[in-house]
Amino acid sequence: MTPLEQIIANDIRANGPMTVSQYMATCLFHPNHGYYTQSTVFGSGGDFITAPEISQMFGELVGLALAQAWIDAGQPRRSTLLELGPGRGTLMADILRATAGIPGFHAAMTMTLCEASPKLRDIQKQTLAGYDITWISDVAQLDDAPLFCVANEFFDALPIRQFQRNGGHWHERTVGLQQDALCFGLTKSPTDLPQLTARMDDTSDGDIVEICPQAATICAQIGQVINAQGGLALIFDYGDWRSLGDTLQALRNHAYCDPLQTPGQADITAQVDFEALAQATPSAYSRLTPQGVWLERLGITARAQTLARNLSGDALDQHIQAHRRLTHPDEMGTLFKVMALFPKTTNHPVGFEP
Repeated sequence: MTPLEQIIANDIRANGPMTVSQYMATCLFHPNHGYYTQSTVFGSGGDFITAPEISQMFGELVGLALAQAWIDAGQPRRSTLLELGPGRGTLMADILRATAGIPGFHAAMTMTLCEASPKLRDIQKQTLAGYDITWISDVAQLDDAPLFCVANEFFDALPIRQFQRNGGHWHERTVGLQQDALCFGLTKSPTDLPQLTARMDDTSDGDIVEICPQAATICAQIGQVINAQGGLALIFDYGDWRSLGDTLQALRNHAYCDPLQTPGQADITAQVDFEALAQATPSAYSRLTPQGVWLERLGITARAQTLARNLSGDALDQHIQAHRRLTHPDEMGTLFKVMALFPKTTNHPVGFEP
């Protein structure tokens, strides 16, 4: 048993089975043994690679999209540039480099990172050395100012609750013990939340539906600021419009593994229910758009061709592969989606169709 597995097992023996949400939160955020509090998780040396780690082109286009939204908003002199779950700070570094030549953009921005992990904050300080960065641990700490926000693979790491349909009721999925090994189970008493009652029409016996209360809360808070003050939020993640089925997964050393094995030593995520985010925000929201389509609309191929002129050999091959990985339907291009939040009084932002 890993140290965290022993802690979880002792908790279950003392208090009974824990919900999937409690298990996921413990695995990822335990103060001493949690995945995000003890590991170097990003990049080729970690367990997974995100879009900003694949190529600078992703962050450059995100930065230019946010800057265009700032220009379209009338170039407000006091604004917030926010990243949720900034990892090592790679994406923000690319955004800031790409927008450095836009007059007034940096001067107008309070550059803000929403990060709770002290270890990751230290890494971000190194990556973004030379910039004046503000750290917050909760979006409730945001100022009342126009907000220009990006969240890349942030919502998929928020703890989810899972419910399985049994006839006309739903039972919550739990993590318990069987012969001292972690296993999944179900609560005996049904749980009939309003979100679940509404899913009776499109589910069958045995189906699993996932709910992420924290994601809805965060989206509502961001959308409220944007709708009232102006701005734009770009949400990139893997998932689809509506949750259906068990999407809980674990990743270790760039390979999938059992979510109940080696807790604290593997990344645990779940697909994002973009419909739930759209229902939570008081702002307008865009159509859910494949990441590859959005990047092509922003001109990633032209940018890739420009960068390729100075490359050759292995560097050129890696650059071509990075472009493919970000945009191709068989890679991240279709699996990952993007949705925008923007004020109800403005037009759809660049890259999105009405």
